[in-house]
Amino acid sequence: MREDGEAVSEKRVKRLMREEQIHGKVPKRFKQTTNSDHDDPIAANVLDRDFTAAAPNQRWVGDTTEFVIGEHAKLYLAAILDLYSRFVVGWAISAVNDRRLTLKALEMAVRRRCPEPGLLHHSDRGCTGTCEDYQAYLASHGITCSMSRRADCYDNAVMESFFATVKKEKADRFPSYSDAKMALFDYIEVFYNQRRRHSTLGQISPARFEREAAA
Repeated sequence: MREDGEAVSEKRVKRLMREEQIHGKVPKRFKQTTNSDHDDPIAANVLDRDFTAAAPNQRWVGDTTEFVIGEHAKLYLAAILDLYSRFVVGWAISAVNDRRLTLKALEMAVRRRCPEPGLLHHSDRGCTGTCEDYQAYLASHGITCSMSRRADCYDNAVMESFFATVKKEKADRFPSYSDAKMALFDYIEVFYNQRRRHSTLGQISPARFEREAAA
């Protein structure tokens, strides 16, 4: 509103929200979807909760979350964010939480950004990220792997925050897989990356932050 020349204060917005009985949505409790019961090698926590980057494609974080379809079915979203701008560089959805899902999101991110060797990629220690296929793809593109400590969601807090935002602002349940696919595409690609204001970026969108930084 201020960018459009409208003079408005925070108190006025709060008052109008109260009068119209508009309330913010409260995010649900964190739900663990990581399967870390495996014998795959575990990478060191190189990121060490330093969620900053001086330029694009220096540090990415990735994770997977769960949605409900209909009454009992499940849908999984794997996503990768660039810590420089919080831009979602890669994502994929599937009814199965397996290595194909996370690998598809990683492949999208690499195709989209074409990172130089030396990029740091951080995730939890779930089997979908520690598996041989995923690790081989990282190595083939010169990407360094970093992993959270066991059962420590704060080591990947940016991804947890992103997933909570998606579920709070969009939905955590969809009528069907097709509805979920369209809704998540619209939220991630059309709204979140291009339009949603981010407090970490000075209240501008990830895409605008990257454009202004490049200019």
